[in-house]
This record gives sequence, C-alpha cells and structure tokens, in this order.
Amino acid sequence: MQDQKRNEAAVAGTLDAPGRVLPLKPLAAAPQRPPAPRGRMKARHWGIVASFVVVVALPAAICAWYLWTRAADQFASYTAFSVRREEVNSTLELFGGITALSGSSSSDTDILYEYLRSQELVADLDQTLDLRSMWSKADPVRDPVFAYRAPGTIEDLVAYWPRMVRISYDAGAGLIDIRVLAFDPSDAQRLSTAIFERSTAMINELSAVARDDMIRYAREELDEAVERLKVARQSVTEFRNRTQIVDPEADIRTQVGLLATLQENLATTVIELDLMRQTTREGDPRIAQIDLKVRVIEARIEAERKKLGIGADGAEGEAFATLMGEYERLIVERQFAEETYTAALAAYDSARSEARRQSRYLAAHVRPTLAEASVFPRRGLVLSLVGLFLFLGWAVLTLLATSLRDRR
Repeated sequence: MQDQKRNEAAVAGTLDAPGRVLPLKPLAAAPQRPPAPRGRMKARHWGIVASFVVVVALPAAICAWYLWTRAADQFASYTAFSVRREEVNSTLELFGGITALSGSSSSDTDILYEYLRSQELVADLDQTLDLRSMWSKADPVRDPVFAYRAPGTIEDLVAYWPRMVRISYDAGAGLIDIRVLAFDPSDAQRLSTAIFERSTAMINELSAVARDDMIRYAREELDEAVERLKVARQSVTEFRNRTQIVDPEADIRTQVGLLATLQENLATTVIELDLMRQTTREGDPRIAQIDLKVRVIEARIEAERKKLGIGADGAEGEAFATLMGEYERLIVERQFAEETYTAALAAYDSARSEARRQSRYLAAHVRPTLAEASVFPRRGLVLSLVGLFLFLGWAVLTLLATSLRDRR
C-alpha cells in the first residue's frame, strides 16, 4: 500500500525525505515564431513568367496566326493497291506434271515501293503534270512553309515530294497506301491517278521482262536439245553407213540362227557318215560324197563365224561385240537426246502459255479519291504539337536555370 502511494506521488510530483510530496514546477512555454510574410512576386518570378511568354505563348500565338491566316488549304486524295500474282496453272502443268517456270517474287512490292520514292518517277510526273506549277499554286511569298517555290531544281522537287506524297507500305500484307496533297482537289486526284498508272506500268514492265527472259531461256534450251538430237542421230547414221548394218541386234540374231542351223546340219551329216561307214564297204562312193558335204558345212560354219567376228564389210579383226557396244552407246545417247528434246519442247510451250497471260498485276482496293473539303494542314494538331514541344523545352530550361541558381 505504501509502495502504491509512493508511485502515485512520483507521478503527481516529487518526493523528499521522508516521503513528503513536493509540487511540480511548471514547464517553460515554447517560443512562438512570427507568421510568414505574405508572398510577393520577385524578380526571378517575373523572369519565369516573361520567359514563358517569350518561349511558349508568343511562338504558339504566331504559329496559330500563321496557320489560320497564311497557310494555304490542302486537299487530299487517297489510293491503295497491292501487287498480285495469278496462281492458275497452265494446261501443260496440269496434265504434264511440269512445274511453274516463274515463281512469285516477293520483292515486286519492294521494287515498286522504291520506285514510288525515286527521282525517276518525280521527273516523269513533272513532265506530264507539271508538278512545279501544281504545287506552287499557293503563293510561296504568303505561305513559305507549305508552298513550293518554283521553279527549283529536280533535287528540290524530290525533297518536296515526301511532304506532299506520303507512301505507307505494309511489308507483311504487301499493301501500299498513298496520300497525295495538293492545293486543288482535282490536282490531287490527277496526281494520285497518275501515280497509280505509273505503278501499273512498272509492274507490267517487270512482268514483260520476266516473260521475255523465261521464253528466251526456254528457247535456248530447246535449241541446244535440237542440236544434241541432230548430232546423236547423225552419229547413228554414220555408224550404219560404216558398218553396213542397219540393226546390229537383228543382224546378230540372224547370224546366230544361221550358225545354229549349220551346226545342226553338220551334226546330222556326221551321224549319217558314221552310219554309212559301218554299213557299207570301204570304197563306197557315197562315203566320199557325204564326207565332202561335211567339209563344206564346216567351211560354211567357219565363214559364218568369221562374219560374226568382222561384221558384213567391216575391217578384219574388229569384234562384233565392239560394234554392238558402240551401237548401244549411240542408241543411248540418241534416246537421251530425244527425252531432253521432249522436255525442252514442253518447257518452251509452257513458257509461251505463261507469257500469254498476265502473271503479275496491280490490284487497287482504293481508287484515287476526290476531296470535297480541305483537311490539311491539320491546324489544331500542328498547333498542339508546337505548343507541347515549346512548353516542354521551356520547362526543361526553367528547371535547369532554377537548379543552377540554388547551387550557388
């Protein structure tokens, strides 16, 4: 109990000996600071405001004034197309099993895309449509930003081309979208139409070159096959004239058949001679006659064997097997030449059939349009972008200047 009272006394005040509670001394009040003075614009604040007006507000106002009072109206014409290749096989390919001679070239659209940005196309359209006059209809003195200053060089015209002709190319789908700007809607449509026509002519030229190359190569292969076939047939003819053998295989069959017949007759005559000697006396004249017949048959067999060794009128010592080997080689070469000629002729016919139809063509899914209202230049978008970049630049410069001032 006494300990509890001591704790309460310790909380309420202090204790002295012997247990008397002393009063607590009041704490000194914390000093109060005077209120902050009212904010006032200083020189650096006025400098920031002035810099905002000079760097952001004034240029944006000038840009807005120029866009709405000086910039000439521009009209847009749109067109879109893609390069397509006909995939229908020819009759020879369907029934003859011959593969296509010209494959689809994935670079056709790439070539066309580069052509649409080339100086050649710009110069061609300038000669046809007079691009310098078309794009200088807006007074370059009044609108020096968007108007073309005629006459200029071809390099100036090529540099101005991307500003008025925007080409978008989707490599995955093979689609090309074109937006053409002009200061007159009919000029924009005429230029868009001319671009489409030049693109069509470009693709047709590529197709014509491919077809000509295909036919020329096929014709060269056919000429080589014809010449090879002529040489092979001439070699067979020379062999027949030299050996006096039209068909060695048929001739050898005849010679072998004749030799087999003679050997059979020889065997029959020899048997007859043996029987005659056993059944008649020694001096019988029939024995001499049959013996003469045996010698004649043997001589004939020897002669036929010699024929098999030298051919009909060939040089003596030339084996008939050698002639057969040479003849078979010539026949194989002739057959190979005939097959090559057949394949080359079929390829040439297929190339001609392929050339009769247009394998590549330009398919337009958006024809050149005619504008009814001016959309460009997009004044609101241009002013917003200009104001945004001016504000970002001013903010960065202001932060840099403030940080440098605070580091001093």
